Amino acid sequence: MPIIHLLPNELRKTLPPLNSQEGSSDPIVHAKFLSRDSSWAWYVTEGSPQGDDFLFFGLVVGVEEEWGYFSLFELTEARPPLEFPIERDLQFEPEYLSRVRAKEHF
Repeated sequence: MPIIHLLPNELRKTLPPLNSQEGSSDPIVHAKFLSRDSSWAWYVTEGSPQGDDFLFFGLVVGVEEEWGYFSLFELTEARPPLEFPIERDLQFEPEYLSRVRAKEHF
């Protein structure tokens, strides 16, 4: 999958830089990445270029929920159990985390 599909220019331009929402109890989630063949989802709150890569920060919901960093390279190279690539949820609209939690039921 081309990188542009996961991180189009319009998202890249509007994504807050790393640490800009630090300390917020209800940060805005700007993008969602997901795996079609697993229950994993990555909810992006911030991101910044990192050399030839792009580093995100957000909530990762998989076996557990945890806040952390993940890179565009990791997302493009990851292959869940059935080998489907990680995708960006094209219907996702930026929203406060509390509202995302209520809608997505996690």
